[in-house]
Amino acid sequence: MNGTDLWTLAVIVGLALVTVLTRSFFFISSQNWQLPHWAQRGLQYAPIAALSAVVVPEIVTVQGVLITTWQDARLFSAVVGTAIYFWRRDVLLTILGGMAVYLPLHLGLGW
Repeated sequence: MNGTDLWTLAVIVGLALVTVLTRSFFFISSQNWQLPHWAQRGLQYAPIAALSAVVVPEIVTVQGVLITTWQDARLFSAVVGTAIYFWRRDVLLTILGGMAVYLPLHLGLGW
């Protein structure tokens, strides 16, 4: 083994230890504790914020540039998927409805 391999191994072991320590922090502590109210309230919005940060750029940009045409299958499928979700509150139907719009427009019309 050369120096690079030892360095890589040390970094992997170090990252693993940091991961285990931070994830088990709540089990190591012997005291019961609660997050402050402001943190609990903020965490309620974290999933939707993370999802929006990932999904919205995929819908409105192409290679980092805003789309300039309405002839994009992603726009129509996002609108239909959103409407289905608010109508039925069913994630599977949302996905199926969005894909039912996306695939014909993308594959059939080349949008």
